[in-house]
Amino acid sequence: MNNQEPIRDARTLGTPKMLVLGLQHLFAMFGATVLVPTLTGLSVQTTLFFAGLATLFCHLVTKKKIPVFLGSSFAFLGGYFAIAPNGEAELLPYACFGVACAGLLYAVLALFCKVYGSKRVVRFFPPVVTGPIIIAIGLCLSSSAIQNCTQNWFIALVAIVVVIVCNLWGRGMVKIVPILLGVVASYLVAALTGNVDFTGVREAAWIGLPVKYQNTVFSIFTGGDLNTNLLLTAAVTIIPISFATMMEHVGDISAIGSTVGQNFIEDPGLHRTLIGDGIGTAIAALFGAPANTTYGENTGVLALTKVYDPRVIRLAAVFSIIISFCPKFAELIHAMPAATIGGVSLILYGMISAIGVRNVVENNVDFSNTRNIIIAALILVLSIGINYGLDGGAIQIQAGNATIGLTGLAVASFVGIILNAVLPGRDEAFAEQPRDAGSLGRY
Repeated sequence: MNNQEPIRDARTLGTPKMLVLGLQHLFAMFGATVLVPTLTGLSVQTTLFFAGLATLFCHLVTKKKIPVFLGSSFAFLGGYFAIAPNGEAELLPYACFGVACAGLLYAVLALFCKVYGSKRVVRFFPPVVTGPIIIAIGLCLSSSAIQNCTQNWFIALVAIVVVIVCNLWGRGMVKIVPILLGVVASYLVAALTGNVDFTGVREAAWIGLPVKYQNTVFSIFTGGDLNTNLLLTAAVTIIPISFATMMEHVGDISAIGSTVGQNFIEDPGLHRTLIGDGIGTAIAALFGAPANTTYGENTGVLALTKVYDPRVIRLAAVFSIIISFCPKFAELIHAMPAATIGGVSLILYGMISAIGVRNVVENNVDFSNTRNIIIAALILVLSIGINYGLDGGAIQIQAGNATIGLTGLAVASFVGIILNAVLPGRDEAFAEQPRDAGSLGRY
């Protein structure tokens, strides 16, 4: 398969093969996409529905030129946990409000890219800033993975071993979806040993709507008990995360372009891809779904199959929407043991930090330069120190009658961006072409 010529029009393969390829892309994104709502307490049905919808929207905005799938982003997990640490249903809409605001920031960056050019804009978010922020995201999440693993270390270890084996020795699709296979194997062992309660699965209906009003952001404005302080805290906490994910977006679009052999940053343009990703995320969040991101898993499938026709990705999006109307399937995901989640999270969160290290290394950040050391050091110490050193993991600031909580990640992001802008010796070379830093939407 790898020696064949690239196929840019999948219709030449015939309808049956196109459908199979669409299912393969669905399979590739599936494990990571449903894991985010499982970790945060968000709805699996809503997640799948808006992953498909956001993907179709992104294809429309980008003139149907880019074979990209938008799935759940792991980068925002820290934001969800800061606002709803235990997945509290009444707090999750506030976290979703913060994510929606972060998504709208993509539109602001898209406007600047359109007016001033992408090169002049992205230079304000170099790897010396985004790399340590990504490292901090993984480290700040690490404790929750350990807590879940302690529920049953044997089941957690099954997930860990399967993920490692598939990553190192897997071939083809096995290597592309190790997280999914780790979850399936650990879940199966848990079920066979009597560690899974399937009551909810048996009681759930086969067909149902994927969106519930009480899970949307709109519900907190109509319920009569709006918590303004928490609303502001959610926005201030989660918006800074988008500085890292927007640079991740640039890297992912570059990676897809390299795979396909086209410069998508030039045509249809970075401003269009940012709009597709950001507005797709904002809309999804308003209705109670996680933030979206461009998926590296599906880029891997493109490289594997050499079928670059965006129609195949759109088929996967349609399949995702269809599955979202099955509550019984969603309950099957919700029944997953905490130890299974802990096992895959242990690797996942560590690899998020590793992606940050890769970002720094591959972009040749010079740590013999004192300014770079200062920026990276303050980002890491502030984010981790505030997260674990203060009650609630945030600095409380009084603003009139409102109290705003600034998480370590929010403080560190602001400090890093400001220091990079004002300290002398900024490296402008990054503006030329940022390297792909790996995707936080994947393992």
